[in-house]
Amino acid sequence: MEAVEFLLNVFTVLILYGPAYLANTGAMLFGKWIPDATGLPKITIDQGRNWYDGNRILGDGKSWNGLLGGAFISSLLMLISHTLWEGKSFENSKPFIDPLEMANESDWFWIMNDSLAACILGFSLGIACLIGDSLGSFIKRRRGLKREGDISSKAPILDTMPFAISIFLFGFILFPNQILTQDVLVMPIIILLIITPLIHRLTNILGYRMGLKDVPY
Repeated sequence: MEAVEFLLNVFTVLILYGPAYLANTGAMLFGKWIPDATGLPKITIDQGRNWYDGNRILGDGKSWNGLLGGAFISSLLMLISHTLWEGKSFENSKPFIDPLEMANESDWFWIMNDSLAACILGFSLGIACLIGDSLGSFIKRRRGLKREGDISSKAPILDTMPFAISIFLFGFILFPNQILTQDVLVMPIIILLIITPLIHRLTNILGYRMGLKDVPY
C-alpha cells in the first residue's frame, strides 16, 4: 500500500510540474517550427558570438523566441491545470490537484487574481526550465558537442538533467510554501529526476515518429 501511495505521489509531481517540463516543447514551437513555417525572424540569444574556445556560446538552437514562447506555453498549461482542478486537494484528489492549493493573496506571485497567479507560477518555472536547458547547451558546446544543422548532438544527460534540476531548484527557491515543494514530495521529485532522461527519450521517439523531430533523441 505504501508503494502504491509513493507511486501516486510520483505521478502527482509529474503532473504538477508537467507544464514546466513542456516548456521545452513550447520553445521548439516558437523557436523553430513557427519561424520555419512563417519566415518570421529568429533572434538567437548569443547573437552569433563565440566563447573563448572558438565555439558558439549557445548556438542557433537557443533563441529569445523559444525562451519566451516556451515560458508562455508553461504559463498557459499551468493556468489550464488550475482551471481544471481548482480546489482539488493533495489529500483527496491525487494525482490531479490544484497547483494553487496552498496559495493566497499574500504570496508574491498572486497579482490581481488566481488566474494570473497560476500564469506567473507557470511562467517562472518555464523560464527555469529553459535557463537550465541553455546551461546544458553551454556545457555541451564547451565539450565540443555541437548541433549540426537541424540535428542536435546526442548527449542524453546534458539534454535532460540541467533543465529538470533547474525547474525543481527554482521551484524550491521561489515557491517554498506551496504544494509543489512540500516535504512529502521531495523523494518523488528525486525519483522523477532520475527517470527524466527516460521520459525525455520516450517523448523524443514519439516526436520523431510524428515527424516533429529530425532524430529520435
